[in-house]
Amino acid sequence: MILILAVLVGLIPVIPAVIIFLRERDKVPTKATRNLIFGLNGFNAVLGLMASGIAIVWLFSPPAALAAGGYQEGGTVDQYATLAAAISTGLACVGAGIAVASSGAAAVGAIAEKPESFGRSLIFVGLSEGIAIYGLIISFLILFR
Repeated sequence: MILILAVLVGLIPVIPAVIIFLRERDKVPTKATRNLIFGLNGFNAVLGLMASGIAIVWLFSPPAALAAGGYQEGGTVDQYATLAAAISTGLACVGAGIAVASSGAAAVGAIAEKPESFGRSLIFVGLSEGIAIYGLIISFLILFR
């Protein structure tokens, strides 16, 4: 149940693009497909810019990052471990975004031609989102070693 919920939450940003695609596909199919791919890639670009902004803030304010962590409790914080965890999660999410963009566009095209392929297409998009979960698991392994 939790896996299905996670897949559906990951697909929420794709829903408006699919609705617009389904409206426009009868008029000009090539333009609708091009706009869908452009929209999904734009969504990935926005996520990448957000991750870059967070990374820049983290790199230029280590005292603030240390104040938020275990430094106050008397423990030591390995800055390189936190950076490695952030990079592994960030790169995995960017890779998952690229994978979801291409598999999501292909899934929408397949659903448009053959509506009964919805379940199979959803599985492939969910597998693409698994890449981000792998990055998150690696970051947990790095932080809690």
